[in-house]
Amino acid sequence: MARLFLLPFLLALGWTLWLVYFRIPLYQGRKGFYWIIGVSGVLVAFFSLMLFITH
Repeated sequence: MARLFLLPFLLALGWTLWLVYFRIPLYQGRKGFYWIIGVSGVLVAFFSLMLFITH
């Protein structure tokens, strides 16, 4: 569970590589980065809450 902090970095790296591969400017792909940050934030909040509740 301690390695979950790598999830947003790996997703962002994958998204960046996908955009570069298809020659899409990073500016156009920024919505994907927002989604990655948002979903990762929700996951962090959820797991933090579960850790607080069960500890």
